Amino acid sequence: MDTTKLGLIKARLKSRQKELRDQAMAGAEGGKPVELDQQRVGRLSRMDAMQAQAVSSELGRRLEVELLRIDSALARIGKGEYGCCVKCGEDIGEKRLEIDPAAPLCVGCANRSEKPGR
Repeated sequence: MDTTKLGLIKARLKSRQKELRDQAMAGAEGGKPVELDQQRVGRLSRMDAMQAQAVSSELGRRLEVELLRIDSALARIGKGEYGCCVKCGEDIGEKRLEIDPAAPLCVGCANRSEKPGR
């Protein structure tokens, strides 16, 4: 991959990383424990709050996973290993990297890892 494309991908990854960190900071409020004050919040309202908390927690987990993928891709760029499958070492297609610049696996390894028993 030429250095111009690599520079653009790195900029995209850094931009997405910042965006996710900002979202994580904004979403931290939703993960706070739900209060038990029955006088202030009715039973259904409390259940709604608990459901919203669970959704917020899952979104936070997904943000963390995506941030880890981005951090890993940036580390591979730094080591000169970007664009190579972390499993088999083959090149990851440029089209795949355009769609998901943090993709760690080639299409073949990604397909094999999605199938049970492989």
